[in-house]
Amino acid sequence: MDEYLLHLSTENPNQNSENIDLCSTEEMLRVINQEDMQVPLAVQKEIPRIAEAVDEIAKRLKAGGHLFYFGAGTSGRLGVLDASECPPTYGTDPELVQAYIAGGDSALRTPAEGCEDDEEQGRREADEHGIGENDVVVGITASGRAPYVVGVVDRAKERGAYTIGVVTNGNSILARHVDTCIAPEVGNEVITGSTRMKSGTAQKLILNMLSTATMIKLGKVYSNQMVDLRATNDKLRNRAVRIFCTITKADENTAHEYLKLADMDTKLAIMMYSSGMDKDQAAALIAQHDGFLRGALEEAGQR
Repeated sequence: MDEYLLHLSTENPNQNSENIDLCSTEEMLRVINQEDMQVPLAVQKEIPRIAEAVDEIAKRLKAGGHLFYFGAGTSGRLGVLDASECPPTYGTDPELVQAYIAGGDSALRTPAEGCEDDEEQGRREADEHGIGENDVVVGITASGRAPYVVGVVDRAKERGAYTIGVVTNGNSILARHVDTCIAPEVGNEVITGSTRMKSGTAQKLILNMLSTATMIKLGKVYSNQMVDLRATNDKLRNRAVRIFCTITKADENTAHEYLKLADMDTKLAIMMYSSGMDKDQAAALIAQHDGFLRGALEEAGQR
């Protein structure tokens, strides 16, 4: 038996749920809910490490780098989920935030649990994706020991990347291999070893923080509005109109007019309306402020 796994809280029985199979449906759900309440508090304790990671990610992305997520099983799927939401939400190039799971894309639907034990595959993937000194690699593994993830971060570090671990156990193997380790200790799972539960919830919260805070620091957000969203369907086109109206206080007809002039670029449409500039002038001023709408609007007002 693996001595390392034997000492992980997520792999040991939870006394609070040891009679869950005898509970009524409502009692079962209350046990799960009570345990879930511990997760945000565990994540809260890791905010200094999360902030350190965000600052490094933002710095390297501004220098032309990329953010990579690597994980296995639930951890890998959560990374793919977070990365896939960045282009529609923040208008990013799909290459900016990438995510890979042990076993490849087929493992998103069909479990390929044995692939997490392949450390050499992890090392090869760091090479195949051309990870370099401006990049950041986030290894996600509840246990903090998945060889595939350890292989990726080790090779990425050798290639000059900054490495981050997201684990849900203290004193993990991965913590000794990364530059920054984010390790909320969520405690024993409701169902022993089922790390898709509290561990998965913690990882989702952390990935939300990493990507959202980074996008704010890259100028993708004005106030609390996603001004760089990519309006590619009816829901997002309606959202673009609402964002325009919320920020400018203009009516919907004006929003439609300026969004059309700006080729559905929400930030550019807001800048054009608010400043009175034409499309090229507005785009140039936004670019001068590294994509930050607030700074561009302030300069336009001063002019």
